Amino acid sequence: MQLTKLEKRQFEERGFSRRSFGRLATLLAAGSSLPFYNEPALAQFSKIENAPTDAVMINANENPLGPCPEAREAVANIISQGGRYLYGETDRLAAILAQQEQLKPSYVRIYAGSSAPLHQAVLAFTSPTRAFVTADPGYEAGERAAHFIGAKVARVPLTKDYAHDVKAMAAVADAGLIYVCNPNNPTGTLTPKADIEWLVAHKPNGAVVMIDEAYTHIAGAPFNTDLVAADKDLIVLRTFSKIYGMAGLRAGAALARPDLIEKLAGFSAGMMPITGMVAASASLESKTVVPERRKKIGDVRSDVFSFLDRHKFPFVPSVSNCFMVDVGQPGLNIIMAMRKEKVYIGRVWPSWPMHVRVTVGTAEEMAKFKAAFLKVMA
Repeated sequence: MQLTKLEKRQFEERGFSRRSFGRLATLLAAGSSLPFYNEPALAQFSKIENAPTDAVMINANENPLGPCPEAREAVANIISQGGRYLYGETDRLAAILAQQEQLKPSYVRIYAGSSAPLHQAVLAFTSPTRAFVTADPGYEAGERAAHFIGAKVARVPLTKDYAHDVKAMAAVADAGLIYVCNPNNPTGTLTPKADIEWLVAHKPNGAVVMIDEAYTHIAGAPFNTDLVAADKDLIVLRTFSKIYGMAGLRAGAALARPDLIEKLAGFSAGMMPITGMVAASASLESKTVVPERRKKIGDVRSDVFSFLDRHKFPFVPSVSNCFMVDVGQPGLNIIMAMRKEKVYIGRVWPSWPMHVRVTVGTAEEMAKFKAAFLKVMA
């Protein structure tokens, strides 16, 4: 893909050099399919190859429950129409989401997951002179996209309570895009709604705040679409990969006022997978999937935390479907030792080299995790 003359001029006006054009065009064309820019690909940093079929895979914050029954039925019913584009299914999903979030339809744009709008926001709002601001440790996809195109990156350590340090983030004077994953990935910890409201009110002029709500359903925490409805400089990301168990089916959305939506839309085109669209619509219409799964995940998480407490393994209390454990040595040592027990856990963040991230799986999977963890930590 080649940048148009208009795109080249616009990127140059924002401080990009001509040497950046190739990478800008690559990110424009490939988006979330680029290596190491999304959760499954980031998991590959720990070089998962040929995992046994009976391995416990608690490494990528997936939901082993998969799509809910209503979503599975919707997918099965639409397969016979797979030869059609069926754009109306995307429109229907957008309308359902807008109605549930009390937003105008023009404030909702549907995507195949939430990686694409994250990368498009990096393209739209960051540059060599406008920074991508993120937590440390935090979800790395946006940061890596910013590095790839030559934009500035500012990492801000979490507070002592493992929340986003919103005052330090707002103090980055040249911020272009301030990214808050809430609950945070990898720590699974929550930043209070009041802090997010403060950040939106006190961010630098011209900056846009992006709240990634991938795990908010799991935590039962407040959403931020009220700030979207109030026309703040805010983009909310949603995905159906986590509580709805649709990581492989691909559906997500960006929620923002229309002018911000348009800035993202200029970097993408094409239709959405109809299987993902109908599964997402059916998931939203289910009255039981969110509360039932929130309880299931919470019950298993509490059981694992009791195990860690009992054996005096330090960990970060989480409200999500992942948590960080301090293993007291380079985390990669424990990751590789666990694999010998056929239990695959998540990766290590450079700023926390002795912590490993663990996804909350099923009760059966976490029983195998506990047994393997006791063995390798002995």
